[in-house]
Amino acid sequence: MSSPASGDESVSRAPMKLHWSPSSPFVRKVLIVAHELGLVDRIACERAVVGPARLNPDVMGDNPLNKIPTLVAQGSLVLFDSRVICEYLDDLDGRGLMFPRDPARRWPALRRQALGDGLTETAVLLRDEHWRGDGHRSATHLLAYREKVRACLAALEAEDLAAERPDIGHVAIACALSYLDFRMAEIGWREAHPRLAAWESAIAERPSLALTLPVEANKRSLSFYEME
Repeated sequence: MSSPASGDESVSRAPMKLHWSPSSPFVRKVLIVAHELGLVDRIACERAVVGPARLNPDVMGDNPLNKIPTLVAQGSLVLFDSRVICEYLDDLDGRGLMFPRDPARRWPALRRQALGDGLTETAVLLRDEHWRGDGHRSATHLLAYREKVRACLAALEAEDLAAERPDIGHVAIACALSYLDFRMAEIGWREAHPRLAAWESAIAERPSLALTLPVEANKRSLSFYEME
């Protein structure tokens, strides 16, 4: 796979803009990859507040889905979602560190990325459903989301996640587990999953993760339709 920088050094060093929130797990995923690849200094983070029904004209000017992360890479090149952005950064770097070239490593990495991202997405849906309030929550959906979270954690406990350095699968899983700690500490997943907990504690010490810990984006309480 060739890098977009091939034959054009100016393109390889061009600045990029990232529509960003300090509490978004998918934004964090992009920033962890950028740190791991030494590209974070090329990215200017622009604060973006979005929600299920909270449209942001600046974000929508670049991404009609009104979602973050959205990366304005160079000229007219705009990329979303986190999976596409992370692969772009890896291609820009050119070493294949996040998205391994060897099929024996690449497909497990992509599968783990899908599992990690899916766990995060399910956790977000579970949180959103809780925010709907009494009389609006669906007991059926709450049960299904909780069961999916439980099943994902059980599957991850059985995974052999040991690696000399993280790839995109490890990053996605670490972001998902951190999001559970950040937004759903009551789940208390660590006690029932000691192997996974030990792995998460170890990878969390990497500078790329320590420097991108999620923080609360707003001091005041938000209604469901304002949530990011």
